[in-house]
Amino acid sequence: MSVLEDKTHMIRVRDSEELAQQALEHFFEVYRQSLQQRDCFYTAISGGHTPVLFYKKLAQPEIYARFDWDKVQLFWVDERCVQPDGKDSNFGLAARTFLQSVPIPPQNVHRVSGEIENYRQAAKDYEEEIRRTMNPADGRQPVFDLIVLGMGADGHIGSIFPNTYALFDTDSMVRTVYRLEGGHSRITLTIPVLKAARDLMILVSGPEKAQTLKSIFNIEPDPVLYPVHALWPVLHKVTWIVDEAAAALLP
Repeated sequence: MSVLEDKTHMIRVRDSEELAQQALEHFFEVYRQSLQQRDCFYTAISGGHTPVLFYKKLAQPEIYARFDWDKVQLFWVDERCVQPDGKDSNFGLAARTFLQSVPIPPQNVHRVSGEIENYRQAAKDYEEEIRRTMNPADGRQPVFDLIVLGMGADGHIGSIFPNTYALFDTDSMVRTVYRLEGGHSRITLTIPVLKAARDLMILVSGPEKAQTLKSIFNIEPDPVLYPVHALWPVLHKVTWIVDEAAAALLP
């Protein structure tokens, strides 16, 4: 039976504009609730093309004025091992779309140093930055208030791809994923960190995602095949925002 019938909170939208608006509304609501409870908002965001309009909305003065940016601690789910101002950098995407506009203190922006040649050291440095900022108890994962994810056409989340060792890393907060099929090496938060978040938002757009979206909700969870299935134990914490093209094959 499809989990769409019971455990899934899915918001279906017409297009990228509506997806961006729904993402913004959910982002703000989790931010608001977090400040009511802890006086700080810890979030980790992703790259890709799907969140671009959402990020551009954050850059609008009437939107960013709704946030107390002194209380926002901004991290990244993953990063390519490239220069931070490069076209493939997830940090670079955020910088170009909203970071240059919003009044967030520089010390509240916690990027991955993907440009350093020692990728393992970059992953270690990022984990130490998370520990310094979020101060999780010994042996515990950091608890983000909201993690913003996309989903690839192969079902990957962050930089955790099908049939890779990163799927099985339960000891690290952060790990390196070495170059796949000629692309960039990457640094990513691990599955235990993603699962520990209080809230996750997965943005899915485009017809190339339709078959995968149909499959993941209609087969037994198999994280090796579809890494997004690793989130099935915490599916009740996930809000899916899916455009019409990606949802075309769903009931």
